[in-house]
Amino acid sequence: MSEVCQYRGYEIVPRREWSQWCVSVYPTRPDLPILSRSTLRTLMPRKDEAVSEARKSIDCVLSIAGQ
Repeated sequence: MSEVCQYRGYEIVPRREWSQWCVSVYPTRPDLPILSRSTLRTLMPRKDEAVSEARKSIDCVLSIAGQ
C-alpha cells in the first residue's frame, strides 16, 4: 500500500496504474470541497510528481472556494 500524504486538510493517496502514478484525494473535514475525479486523472512517471499535481489542484480548488 502506498503512503498517505496530508495537505491542507486533504489526504492524498498515490497509487500505481501500469507504469505511471496517479492519486486519489479525500477531504478530511466536511467543510472542504470535494475535488472532481477528472482533476486528478493525470498520470505521471514519478510518485512525487503526481503528489505535486494533487497539491496544485487542492490549492486551486481552495483558492476558488475562498478557504
